[in-house]
Amino acid sequence: MGEIIAVYDAVGNEIGSAERSVVYAEGLWHASAGVLVRSLDGHRVYVHRRTDTKAVFAGMHDCLAGGVVGPGEEPAQAAARELAEELGIVAPDPGPRAVARTSWDGVWAGRPMRCHLFAYEVRWDGPISHQPEEIAEGWWWTDGRLRAQLADPSWPFVPDTRLLADRLLLPGPPTDPVR
Repeated sequence: MGEIIAVYDAVGNEIGSAERSVVYAEGLWHASAGVLVRSLDGHRVYVHRRTDTKAVFAGMHDCLAGGVVGPGEEPAQAAARELAEELGIVAPDPGPRAVARTSWDGVWAGRPMRCHLFAYEVRWDGPISHQPEEIAEGWWWTDGRLRAQLADPSWPFVPDTRLLADRLLLPGPPTDPVR
């Protein structure tokens, strides 16, 4: 049996659970929670590239460490769990703070993908340790540099996080050299 995740209705209420593979194959509504890691001074965000072996959005870039919400799990709990798993960051008190929420009803790899997205932010300047099965590489960019990169629609960036970018990133000019 595969991983069991929470199934939601279209308005964001948890209504049951199913195997992740079934949720993806049938385009069932589910939820994901992700954390934007921002430097303590607030001037940079952590960007990473997902491994090529991920089931969804393989090899794409993202600025949220995150994953699906489990049955009975609150999105904030999932966010803290995923932050620790993917980047090795145990969130300091008071933990990640909610910054955005939206829903994505789109298509991925020819299949419907329906997800309620919960975004959080944490400030961190400590060590980062990638989970090798999830994260291929990562680096720090200014919000402006990431915003400039996101202006290129051909840049392989996770599409659901792209929906939240305007609410996650601060306005401003890019100050980092092109990577």
